[in-house]
Amino acid sequence: MTAAAVYEAIPDFGGFLVKADSENRPGPFTYGRDHADGANMLAEALQPYGGIVIWRCFVYNCKQDWRDRSTDRARAAYDHFQPLDGRFMDNVILQIKNGPIDFQVREPVSPLLGAMPKTNQVIEFQIAQEYTGQQRHVCYLVPQWKEILDFDTQLQGKGTTVRHIVDGSVHGNPYSGFAAVSNIGNDSNWTGHLLAQANLYGYGRLAWNPGLSADAIAGEWITLTFGFASAHEPFQLLLRILMESWEIYESYTAPLGVGFMVNPDHHYGPNVDGYEYSMWGTYHFADCHGMGVDRTTATGTGYTSQYVQANMEQYESLDSCPDDLLLFFHHVPYTHVLHSGKTVIQHIYDTHFEGAERAYGLLSDWKLMKGQVDDRAYRHVEERLTEQAGHSKEWRDRINTYFLRKSGIPDQHGRTIY
Repeated sequence: MTAAAVYEAIPDFGGFLVKADSENRPGPFTYGRDHADGANMLAEALQPYGGIVIWRCFVYNCKQDWRDRSTDRARAAYDHFQPLDGRFMDNVILQIKNGPIDFQVREPVSPLLGAMPKTNQVIEFQIAQEYTGQQRHVCYLVPQWKEILDFDTQLQGKGTTVRHIVDGSVHGNPYSGFAAVSNIGNDSNWTGHLLAQANLYGYGRLAWNPGLSADAIAGEWITLTFGFASAHEPFQLLLRILMESWEIYESYTAPLGVGFMVNPDHHYGPNVDGYEYSMWGTYHFADCHGMGVDRTTATGTGYTSQYVQANMEQYESLDSCPDDLLLFFHHVPYTHVLHSGKTVIQHIYDTHFEGAERAYGLLSDWKLMKGQVDDRAYRHVEERLTEQAGHSKEWRDRINTYFLRKSGIPDQHGRTIY
């Protein structure tokens, strides 16, 4: 009766987006049911009217004991939802975050994507920069999204990329696609940071055509926003700022895929142990010997087993695990040598010094834009980049000091660490 009343008032009502059993919210678990039961209850009511239920998969134990290393938040979405494949009604769509944790600057692709061939799925990105500078730092996210879309799940052999899962061509489900947490707010320029508009524009373009490149999308936005043609020097300067910004942000924040290290609640700014002894399951396990989370099948939480064999084996082995995800999958000594030839501790020092220096370089580059864009836009971006440059030093010094004190291993280059 309630559904009938809704559709009588709003005949083209689309349906519901649901976040249940997530971070202290009630849901099917409250009533001894599973998520297929919960989603289908709503889907059944909407089905006669053509309505759909979009059901978010952001479900995990948010009250775990930090002493317990067997409970792994990264496992949760797959563990809760994958066994339910085939039980969801055709008008239910599961909305799955691009990674298994929470929109970090670097984390692996969620193994749940594509792992439920009988179930509609969409991928969820975050345009809002909750963990990537909150639009006070420039961080163009389209390169990150492209890496995720190009990841080969190998679920149906080589070439089963996330892109082809979310465009519906792999499983042929009725519904597939993209969703995102938007970055639009009350600012006169909509996005807080003028350059963050490129993320909103980029998401729309990528959702429409996931084959576009990150630099092509950035170039479109630059021309549409400022009127510069690609041959113009200001165009190339702005393109460089955008295309380098994600790498720069990553370099002076959390290293090697470990994630978080942010202030609790508002998630802006460095706090290495901010969540280390809390219930949220976002740990780095740093001690005087090493750091990282053992998510291997052999000795850890078994998270790697959620991937197909080839990807599992890559992440399982220290010899093949990518450097930029090392600490997400492994707990290693500070003296562990990366594929780059550096030790983990020296990588931390080097990237944080270099990242802060490059953040100041973004500001220097922008100052060359004076007179090329209107004064209001120039001053706004200059203020944001000035804040970012100063804040990158705070990240650099807190991270480097923390790990110098933990490890007792000095910087090879003798730079100042407090």
